Amino acid sequence: MRSSLNARLLFSVSLLLLLFFGATIVVLDSAFRQSADQAEEDILDGQLMTLIATAELNVDGNLDVPKDLPDPRFINIGSGLYAEIRDREGQSYWRSPSALNISWQGKEDTPAAFGAHVFTERTLPDGSQLVELSMPVEWETSDGQLAPYVFYVAEDLDSIHAQLSRFRRQLFTWFAAVAIIMLFAIGALLRRVLKPLRQIENEIEEIESGKRLKLSADLPTELEGVARNLNLLVGSERSRAERYRHTLDNLAHSLKTPLAAMRAVLNEGGSAKEVGARIDPQIERMNEIVRYQLGKSASVTGDHLGLVPIAVKGELTRLADAMTKVYRDKNPDISITADETIAVRLEKGDFLELAGNLIDNACKWCKTRVQVCVTTDTAGTIIFLFEDDGPGIPEESADRLLQRGMRLDESAPGQGIGLAVVRDIVNSYGGTLVITRSSLGGAKLAISLPPTARE
Repeated sequence: MRSSLNARLLFSVSLLLLLFFGATIVVLDSAFRQSADQAEEDILDGQLMTLIATAELNVDGNLDVPKDLPDPRFINIGSGLYAEIRDREGQSYWRSPSALNISWQGKEDTPAAFGAHVFTERTLPDGSQLVELSMPVEWETSDGQLAPYVFYVAEDLDSIHAQLSRFRRQLFTWFAAVAIIMLFAIGALLRRVLKPLRQIENEIEEIESGKRLKLSADLPTELEGVARNLNLLVGSERSRAERYRHTLDNLAHSLKTPLAAMRAVLNEGGSAKEVGARIDPQIERMNEIVRYQLGKSASVTGDHLGLVPIAVKGELTRLADAMTKVYRDKNPDISITADETIAVRLEKGDFLELAGNLIDNACKWCKTRVQVCVTTDTAGTIIFLFEDDGPGIPEESADRLLQRGMRLDESAPGQGIGLAVVRDIVNSYGGTLVITRSSLGGAKLAISLPPTARE
């Protein structure tokens, strides 16, 4: 079952909060318990010192404890605060009124050293729990003898447990409230953080419905690469579809002339042999046109959706070798200048059609020299320069040549769509095409492709 990224993040954060708060609660509970035990021990130590201070020897030389003790709880039966004095054998010598009905077994198996404080938790026969502090002392009698006694004070744990329960309830309540507030805050934060992803989703839907041409640029840095590559892919697919439509238009347009010629031959009449002889060249011409246009269509509807980086120098060298064979009668001198590391991210059919058309045109119109140079500038723009030493292209005719079907020399072979196709390919990748005069004397075609077309 699929779940949203927002739900996954909230679930993960909830688990982390549960673990973190659980560990924090355990630590705080332990710290509070230790603090409560220490506080209780300090309180009992004060009670024990008070009991020792109030005890004194009577005229008979026996230890006597006054009835009115500083803490009235020692007097009230079942108050929860108890005191007792025993001899070293564990026999009760004195017990506070509050411990009247308490069966208090506080005798130690091993008597502690005199002056040592012993802090112990005890369970009474009725199941109630006490915390006890005892200290053995030696009391000097009037005749100079030392009488051993063990002083005990104890308090039941009900009040401590009640405090601990209140603390735990408050702790859980506050942590639960903090966790809920944090989850709401994190949820709101996640909605804000994931907003660019929802924006991309909505913009992709708008692209699919034709309301938008590409993804917007106002995205976080982490998503710029995603948007750039998606825009490149969308532009490439749109360009393929556009060129496919152009191919069909070109095919229909190119077939008009031979079809019209064939209709004229048929209207003129004549013998079957004469008609056949006059129609055969037109059929061959139509065959060549169909092969050419279908070849273009194949490059438009390639199988690869991704844009694999193309090593520029290697592909240009192969094209130059092929053109040298095509124009072997002219034997043009084709030089390729490009760094081995330069690569472009274009659909391979686009690159071959672009470079092939321009090298072909340069070889067709040159006298002897064709020069191709590929460089990059500091901004990452990749620049192609195609030059020849032919007659060149007049400045006033440059824009007209980029129109589909336009040619300067109608007597030269061709269909007049090569430069228009190059212009369409360059525009589809966000580049520019400029026609000027070359230092060699002929035409110079400069193509600039943005950094998004680089590897």
